[in-house]
Amino acid sequence: MIIQRVVLNSRPGKNGNPVAENFRIEEDNLPDNINEGQVQVRTLYLSVDPYMRCRMNEDTGSDYITPWQLSQVVDGGGIGIVEESKHVHFTKGDFVTSFYWPWQTKVILNGNSLEKVDPQLANGHLSYFLGAIGMPGLTSLIGIQEKGHITAGSNQTMVVSGAAGACGSLAGQIGHLMGCSRVVGICGTQEKCHLLTSELGFDAAINYKKGNVAEQLCEFCPAGVDVYFDNVGGDISDTVISQMNQNSHIILCGQISQYNKDVPYPPPLPPAVEAIQKERNITRERFLVLNYKDEFESGILQLSQWFKEGKLKIKETVVNGLENMGVAFQSMMTGGNIGKQIVCISEETSL
Repeated sequence: MIIQRVVLNSRPGKNGNPVAENFRIEEDNLPDNINEGQVQVRTLYLSVDPYMRCRMNEDTGSDYITPWQLSQVVDGGGIGIVEESKHVHFTKGDFVTSFYWPWQTKVILNGNSLEKVDPQLANGHLSYFLGAIGMPGLTSLIGIQEKGHITAGSNQTMVVSGAAGACGSLAGQIGHLMGCSRVVGICGTQEKCHLLTSELGFDAAINYKKGNVAEQLCEFCPAGVDVYFDNVGGDISDTVISQMNQNSHIILCGQISQYNKDVPYPPPLPPAVEAIQKERNITRERFLVLNYKDEFESGILQLSQWFKEGKLKIKETVVNGLENMGVAFQSMMTGGNIGKQIVCISEETSL
């Protein structure tokens, strides 16, 4: 059977900006028969995420992420439907997901690498399992639970950078749900600022490309910052940290401003900012959601419940077609998305 797949065409270089041309689409042959323990699935949705930028380098700089290989199929989070199964846990018509889903229209996978998903948890929105009711949702929820130290009723202020992205747009809402009295988002367009305050319940939003971020933070966080959900790193984070309170907490979710640079993760803070962090006893520990797998099941149920109750609003930017994976990736890395960036490969869920 002829299928289409996306392979890594070139590397942007450790200090380069990724472009759509780093990926290429090509045809491949899928075997006609599957072996015992395997399933054949049709891809429905694929995810592009900031962490993938590290996988474009020969060395990811991380012990838990492997690099993509040149001219080999690219992989990441995906959702699909089982077309044929020789695995005891899966039958034709099941919806399944994997963190290592090859970027191709159809794929034969080892059933042990797949997890079944229940469409009811997302009211039938299968793509949400790659976003709010999947890894980004768990990252936001568990990050806040484990590293945010939020106590309901104690008037804490949370700041979220990258606030209109996959994790940020959820983190601000979860901060409120867990008891923060004030949540302020930082993002890069007026449209995103408006969305945060009008739809997602943020108390204020700052466009870092317009005006003075430090002054606006002072205005919107008069009592200082107690919890900082950091998606970006760099200058924005240095500005936020300088306004954080004694014994406050940074949730180190991501550092997208640094991903096109050859620096360690998490990137070191400038000496003056590091001095503030130490002086005020601000926690800034590396957070890796994969270390909390025992909390995934309860976390997914909590996220689903909030979504169904209307307490968690979900935003996504959807691009159609496997041939647009590179375009979607480049757009996501430059802030072109609102909420989770998804690529729809096929919407056909009947067999």
